[in-house]
Amino acid sequence: MKTFKLISLHVVEDDGLKDIHLLEGLVINKENDTRTWLLEAYVSTDYLEYFSNLLKRSDQTTLRIIISRRENDPAFFFSRSLKINKLSDDKMSLLFSGSVKNSNTYAELLLRHLIEKGLTGEKLLQEFRVKMITKPTITPVQK
Repeated sequence: MKTFKLISLHVVEDDGLKDIHLLEGLVINKENDTRTWLLEAYVSTDYLEYFSNLLKRSDQTTLRIIISRRENDPAFFFSRSLKINKLSDDKMSLLFSGSVKNSNTYAELLLRHLIEKGLTGEKLLQEFRVKMITKPTITPVQK
């Protein structure tokens, strides 16, 4: 197994991304035959109602995560299960189990987004270079 620090967490919704403020988090690659990953996020209980509703309405949740260092490309975590454990009056643990799609798609998503904005040539290249460093939020296109 390999363990990584969770740096950033967003829930992918139909109309964009919901930013989840992390208190702490980690991601574990179980390195098993089914390529299962575990994600545990410590967050404020302010999110209790949001995640309880998410648990009720969906059997799969897609998360956009960044692990290890903020400058790393985002990856998408496809969760098949969610467990909520209230730790105190103001803190809770979220445990997700699922699979990770490599972050190699971020550059493609960014490029597609910039082209759709009408950028071409040198302006496209300049904007792409800047955005690859700043890593703005881009919602994946569902296929």
